[in-house]
Amino acid sequence: MGMTIAEKILAIHAGKRSVSPKEIVDAEIDYVMVNDVTGLPAFEVFEEFGTTPIREKTVLIQDHYVPNKDVASAEQAKSMREFARKYAIKKHFDVGRSGVCHQIMIEEGFVAPGRLIVGADSHTCSYGALGALSTGIGSSEAASVMATGELWFRVPESQKFTVDGQLGNHVMGKDIILHIIGDIGVSGSLYRSMEFYGSAIVSLPLSDRITISNMAIEAGAKCGIIPPDEKVFDYLKNRAIGEYSPVYADEDAEYEDTFEYDAAEMRPMVAKPHLPENVVPVSEIDVAIDQAYLGSCTNGRIEDLRSAAAVLAGKKVHPDVRMIVVPASRSVFEEALSEGLIEVFMNADAYVAGPTCGACLGGYMGVLAEGERCVSSTNRNFIGRMGHKDSEVYLANPAVVAASAVTGQITDPEDLG
Repeated sequence: MGMTIAEKILAIHAGKRSVSPKEIVDAEIDYVMVNDVTGLPAFEVFEEFGTTPIREKTVLIQDHYVPNKDVASAEQAKSMREFARKYAIKKHFDVGRSGVCHQIMIEEGFVAPGRLIVGADSHTCSYGALGALSTGIGSSEAASVMATGELWFRVPESQKFTVDGQLGNHVMGKDIILHIIGDIGVSGSLYRSMEFYGSAIVSLPLSDRITISNMAIEAGAKCGIIPPDEKVFDYLKNRAIGEYSPVYADEDAEYEDTFEYDAAEMRPMVAKPHLPENVVPVSEIDVAIDQAYLGSCTNGRIEDLRSAAAVLAGKKVHPDVRMIVVPASRSVFEEALSEGLIEVFMNADAYVAGPTCGACLGGYMGVLAEGERCVSSTNRNFIGRMGHKDSEVYLANPAVVAASAVTGQITDPEDLG
């Protein structure tokens, strides 16, 4: 019997010829990542081991409260700096040299096809867009990986999602994954490996593929993997650290479920409060907004900023709306500057900030007050996710976020003319 991508990667890293779903394996980890929020508890557990971290596997990234918003977040950040200095960990990305952790992991070449990567953040599954098996873990598990370089896994069952055909105007990777989550629900892939195939997936730029893998966790998945191709290999030239070996599913691989979609039938989508599965086409919703947020590990890349800027060019943000734009990394910010995108946003009266996760998790830099509504390019719209428990978050792609900022209500970009 053949194996899926997830099964193959786990088999390789466990030193086994094959593995099967539900099997428990101990696997060698390529990289483990912690951020400023999950780092402190990981460091506290690690110190109990009385050993030295495996430096070449450990990546520390400051991103959730950057720059620090209060004393508590300053203490978290300080603990990471002290840990990095104590153990001479060079892969530490601090304020001014950093960005959203998942963007940094990809930009800095830690992610590559066939690798097994874990991170103390649920959206670590983003790296599956490059053909890796990546998944979120707890801080205690991260401490264990820093000490041993290994972690146990239950081999997940795999599901196959095929999206064929040509996507319409302003339909992006965000709409594909929202459509799928709307179909199968937020538990539809619980502890499964989601594999994505089809001509529509192949046609997507890497940025949109990352969005799809990023939100696999919103369907409950262990990971979301897209087979690597020339777009991935080209991106990784002179970027990937070390050698890597692409992994592909066998022709006779067995999947628990298979799903097929027609890309031509997909439309720009919005996930209404308070679950990512609560989706409707943008054209079917009529909701006034107070805030439009563009950024995060889901949609803060240069392609996302270009999409939003194309909609905003020559227009103004509605006077009753505040628009916040947060590039996902310093590199993305620099590219947006050189392309004139930052000027487009500022001319439209949007507020542009340096890279941070702040608003996405309701931490700062865009927290919502009671009764306020936000259309956001982020990944979660749970109760209180971006602020007050009685605020509302609507998830959408960058073009929809920009169009909505202009009109003051959730809007299909096509309607702007």
